[in-house]
Amino acid sequence: MSIVPAAIDEIPVFAEVDMGAGDQSSSTIVRATVVQASTIFYDTPATLDKAERLLAEAVSYGAQIVVFPEAFVGGYPRGSTFGVTIGNRTAKGKEDFRKYHAAAITVPVGPEVDRLAAMAGKYKVYLVMGVIEKEGYTLYCTVLFFDSQGHFLGKHRKLMPTALERIIWGFGDGSTVPVFETPVGKIGAAICWENRMPLLRTAMYAKGIEIYCAPTADSRDIWQASMTHIALEGGCFVLSANQFCRRKDYPPHPEYEFSGEQDLSPESVVCAGGSVIISPSGTVLAGPNYDGEALISADLDLGEIARAKFDFDVVGHYARPEVFSLTVKDHPNSPVNFTSSGKPEGSHK
Repeated sequence: MSIVPAAIDEIPVFAEVDMGAGDQSSSTIVRATVVQASTIFYDTPATLDKAERLLAEAVSYGAQIVVFPEAFVGGYPRGSTFGVTIGNRTAKGKEDFRKYHAAAITVPVGPEVDRLAAMAGKYKVYLVMGVIEKEGYTLYCTVLFFDSQGHFLGKHRKLMPTALERIIWGFGDGSTVPVFETPVGKIGAAICWENRMPLLRTAMYAKGIEIYCAPTADSRDIWQASMTHIALEGGCFVLSANQFCRRKDYPPHPEYEFSGEQDLSPESVVCAGGSVIISPSGTVLAGPNYDGEALISADLDLGEIARAKFDFDVVGHYARPEVFSLTVKDHPNSPVNFTSSGKPEGSHK
């Protein structure tokens, strides 16, 4: 399957960015692509194969940074209730969770992370990938970052799952809110409705984010207003990637049950995409796309960041630290901490 990229009226000539780690580019133009495509649900190896095909296609169009949707690896369990009502969980719901857990990946050590890193290195591209991460038997909605040399840079765990997501995903903490300085810009991510959290956004602005990635599962028109606001507020490029899914992209009933299943046909659109790229001035550079699976690309003039921040720098000349301040607790929170008794080895007293 070939996915046609969103049209760019005129592709400017630009110097290639040297993707070597630590090198500084003389170019201010970066080609960015957001992927709008569906997971192959419950089949992580096949999803990784699909991701590599899409990545190769994006790079063939000149992409230097590629952003995939929320939960692309592992799947966004749209429409599923996992058999949960207040005070009760069904046997079918517990089995659904077992299968969902089996499709998740371990981070940073694991074959799936190794393969994603190898893909980034093979295609010489910065890769931002939405995954479902498992740590023991708790799942997290996570974004992984890889550089163009094939190195795993780090991760961001969703801080606040929305609504029923809280039943199946754990909560991230302040230790995974990174912004990575790279030759193509300072890159970070917030996932779906996290983007509505002004204090989280402020923390990312304070870290100097320039390419703000927003993997999401929200395909409503109103999502575009949030993305435009963030671009203007942060003086940054916003790259929002969403899946485009039909009912047939999920396992059939009764293996996978959607709420309101009787109203769905195999061709019913259950997530309409809306992936978009927006400049620091609020200009829509590519998208939003609601037509199907697609690669949405644009050329980012990083000089736009300085021009936008001349007007408004939310953590710079527009800040009022004598009136407002934010404290970010960026250390890991562990539910169990072991401390030594300090007794000499072999002591029983």
